[in-house]
Amino acid sequence: MGQEPRNGPDQPSRAKRGGPNALGGKDHDVARQFAWEIAAISMHLQEIRYFWAKALGVSGPQWMILMALADLDRGEGVPVKIVSKMLHVDPSFVTTQSKLLEKKGFMRRKTSDEDARVVQMSLTDKSYKHIAGLASKQEELNNFIFAEFSDRELSDFTARLAALKSRLEKALLKVTIGI
Repeated sequence: MGQEPRNGPDQPSRAKRGGPNALGGKDHDVARQFAWEIAAISMHLQEIRYFWAKALGVSGPQWMILMALADLDRGEGVPVKIVSKMLHVDPSFVTTQSKLLEKKGFMRRKTSDEDARVVQMSLTDKSYKHIAGLASKQEELNNFIFAEFSDRELSDFTARLAALKSRLEKALLKVTIGI
């Protein structure tokens, strides 16, 4: 007595939807699956970050700020704006969290000599000591995570992900302006 689902022109069948579309587009099911895999990877990375943060006695976002500084600082400090851009967060968030990290002794904040509006952040010796204490565990974990990749393969894969990230940023702009 129930009706069978119709597969009319406005309701493509699952089989039809799985392949490239008539206009030569990509397989949308594979693209959706890719998005789910990336989301899951992001969640796992976030959980790992929270584990490392807990070991240091800071929050996950604070850990990310410390790691950004560890990666970016070349001895002169890093402006709040650069860290916020790397983390894709508002500069006011980095300012607030960096003040808390400064109180805990994990970083220094100093007004730039060139521009008093700019705050340069850098890690303290305490931070470097804690990060160095975790380095061997992080290296062991990275070796496990990326065991299937040679250095060259990982580099190539990372470059492709960076290109995809760039295209996603452009896609977001298109969606934002209604294209």
